[in-house]
Amino acid sequence: MTLRPPPHSPAPHRVVALVRPPQPVFTLACASEVFGDHGPAVPVRYAFEVCAEEPGPVRTDAGYDMLVGRGLDALERADTVLVPGWTGPPGAEVPPDVVAAVRRAHARGARVVGLCAGAFVLAAAGLLDGRRAATHWARSAELASRFPRVRVDPAVLYVDHGDVATSAGAAAGVDLCLHLVSADQGAAYATRIARRMVMPPHREGCQLQYAELPAAAPAADSLAPLLEWLGERLHEPVGVGEMAARSGVSARTLTRRFTDQLGISPGRWLLDRRIAATRALLEETDLPVETIAHRVGLSSAVNLRRRFHEALRTTPAAYRRAFRARKAAG
Repeated sequence: MTLRPPPHSPAPHRVVALVRPPQPVFTLACASEVFGDHGPAVPVRYAFEVCAEEPGPVRTDAGYDMLVGRGLDALERADTVLVPGWTGPPGAEVPPDVVAAVRRAHARGARVVGLCAGAFVLAAAGLLDGRRAATHWARSAELASRFPRVRVDPAVLYVDHGDVATSAGAAAGVDLCLHLVSADQGAAYATRIARRMVMPPHREGCQLQYAELPAAAPAADSLAPLLEWLGERLHEPVGVGEMAARSGVSARTLTRRFTDQLGISPGRWLLDRRIAATRALLEETDLPVETIAHRVGLSSAVNLRRRFHEALRTTPAAYRRAFRARKAAG
């Protein structure tokens, strides 16, 4: 993930969601839950609003209308343009006015995000040409067929290129939105929002695990108890063998469960959690890197710096400076 430059203004980052009838309610709610007002417990760093091609009542897929007061002119002031789903018959064209407005916003520097089928709008605007993109697994083939220059990845939960980003279906939109908040404001701030939403700030795995409906795994196969146990012991040198013993299975079986349920290995999951804990400590404390390394179970400053650079392509010191510069500016 590439760190974004600090904002030039203390004003909240303006996120404008572009809706159309029948608007998927859940996808829009995912975005508003992340970028909306979280009350006095979370500092306000985003301003969220909704617009439509034509202001007025917009039908939703839940059977009621919502009143939208802004038209496409709202995109002219957006820092992030977000398309929370896009419904319509197969092959339906995105309206030319919408395409033009999205292109103009992107050209002046706004980030453009497509959640679920919102990727079709970004593709119609040419913003995904030659790039990897995600959408709901059930519409991946359609997106690839209609826009052959887009490199559709049917497996991932989301893809972020910095200036454009796309997610898989429905709840994967929350994953992408929290990822964008983490990139904008830091891991600790994203974690605060995720905690308010009662969900993890980062979800492992890929959407292919949801594309079919196999028989449910036995409850005993769930990794949840182990993941909770590991989360409380990041500072300890826990290996795959100890994880397997804790779960009462072989290391091979445990690795297979991680791959099936989360899409990654046990070691990768643990390292990702340690990197996330490192980011939060760099953002919120003045602790030396050596101390942080021991707190997150990376044994030494040398090992932490190497792992941190592999994950984020920057050093802990540079990350701390960049985050504090953003915080001072905002």
